[in-house]
Amino acid sequence: MEIKIGIAESNRELTFRTEMNPEDVQKRVESALTAESKAVLELDDEKGRRYLVSTDRVAYVEIGEPARRAVGFLG
Repeated sequence: MEIKIGIAESNRELTFRTEMNPEDVQKRVESALTAESKAVLELDDEKGRRYLVSTDRVAYVEIGEPARRAVGFLG
């Protein structure tokens, strides 16, 4: 599954693939964003790397697969 995290005041986004299921990712995001004090969103990619993003810098989180394009001709 692909995750995209938009970073505030940055024209780039953090994009990576994870083996986590969408529900677990959503729970982690919601938990980090609703924390009382400054929090850090922690997610792991499919290669075992850990991404840490300060929640005050998170603009958006996109969870899911990119749209697949059809290949071939219609006719």
